[in-house]
Amino acid sequence: MNALPDTVRILHVDDESSFLDLTAEFLVQEDDRFDIVSETNPAAALDRLDAEGFDCIVCDYQMPSQTGIEFLEAVRELHPSLPFILFTGRGSEEVASKAISAGVTDYLQKETGTEQYSILANRITNVVEQDHAQRALEASRERLSLLIEQSPLGIIEHDSEMNIVRLNETGEDILGYTEAELRGETWEKIV
Repeated sequence: MNALPDTVRILHVDDESSFLDLTAEFLVQEDDRFDIVSETNPAAALDRLDAEGFDCIVCDYQMPSQTGIEFLEAVRELHPSLPFILFTGRGSEEVASKAISAGVTDYLQKETGTEQYSILANRITNVVEQDHAQRALEASRERLSLLIEQSPLGIIEHDSEMNIVRLNETGEDILGYTEAELRGETWEKIV
């Protein structure tokens, strides 16, 4: 299943404008679905993030006004699950550890040569597909939950070991048990 949208909007934040241009050029060569918006200033990037929709953020670590991790923390306050790739020239275990603690989706160290852009494009595709699949799954779960709650039929949900995990209100009326009384029990209790 390919959960990648027709256009993948990427916000790329790096204080070196020439690197932003080069990265955008190579990323679009890797995947023409990529629409890259470049920003050299993290504050301006946050403003754009609030005003526009993005599928992924790619950000440098070492910038004059704030670090990529500080920017990540600001992003996480507003967009807790937006895919965020720290693409840094200054890599270390300490930076990686801080990034993971702050909720980075992926971490990639800048290198010389053009192969790094293929790797970055692949990582962007992977995190965006995973994010879209997760959102689709959550929407599906929400629809199923509404169906169970609003159904005029008695519905029992069970796990793989046939233990009851959920019972809707109509099911409670039919069986004479509350969900709390049946949760964790097997079907044998109601037969």
